[in-house]
Amino acid sequence: MASEGDDDLKKEGTEKILQIEKTLDQFEFQRMLSGPHDRNDAILSINAGAGGTESCDWAEILLRMYRMWADRRGYKNEVVDFTPGDQAGFRSVTMTVAGEYAYGYLKAEIGVHRLVRISPFDANKRRHTSFASVFVIADIEDEIQIEVKESDLRVDTFRAGGAGGQKVNKTDSAVRLTHLPTNIVVACQNERSQHQNRALAMKILKARLYELEMKKKAAEKDKVESQKKDIEWGSQVRSYVLHPYKMVKDHRTSHEVGDADRVLNGDLDPFIRQYLLSFKCGEKP
Repeated sequence: MASEGDDDLKKEGTEKILQIEKTLDQFEFQRMLSGPHDRNDAILSINAGAGGTESCDWAEILLRMYRMWADRRGYKNEVVDFTPGDQAGFRSVTMTVAGEYAYGYLKAEIGVHRLVRISPFDANKRRHTSFASVFVIADIEDEIQIEVKESDLRVDTFRAGGAGGQKVNKTDSAVRLTHLPTNIVVACQNERSQHQNRALAMKILKARLYELEMKKKAAEKDKVESQKKDIEWGSQVRSYVLHPYKMVKDHRTSHEVGDADRVLNGDLDPFIRQYLLSFKCGEKP
């Protein structure tokens, strides 16, 4: 007959095994994030696609999802530029995410995201399908030397607009940089001073110039860039269905969950993990 002491030893042993499994699991997950810039901060952009106001609203929902995900991980995140939709949401919005492995995780989100729901903008309560694209680049300014000549820049200043009802400056503090040789345009209007907005815009510009240079030099087309597709039906990497049932499914890994609300509230790690596992195992993500 087992004694109380035997039960305690069994319980302790089980707890230690679970702890070891958790440690090994975390180690394997970190091993998957072994890319040259996976440890870096990230710059994430969302662009509304086909669907008009619906897609602009969807872009704002995605922004909220990524900010909640970043908050869960303790990552600092900030909206640095946006173009509002005509009636709701954003036509485009860019945010920075600062934290260890931010880029390594968020690269799993690159692609077109599809939403199916009953439209809150349709008086007849019909079902609508909306699309938005997500693109992520690593913040690599501290690791490389990218020379940007002042003569190659056009600098425009304008009055910042407030995202989500935020207060805004009354001066022309927002900054738009146009890199004339490449026609890359970067703007920052996160309500700081003009000097700070310019510094952050320059940081993002250098990251984009670095990305461009890497693509030119690479013998194989950059895998991240190759995932950029038309923002329309059939090109999505993940679908979020809210009607007639609730489900979120990643079409690259076939991972799916029924609790769509939980995902839209920032619970993205299971999807990110499945993507990284598939990518590490050599499967086509």
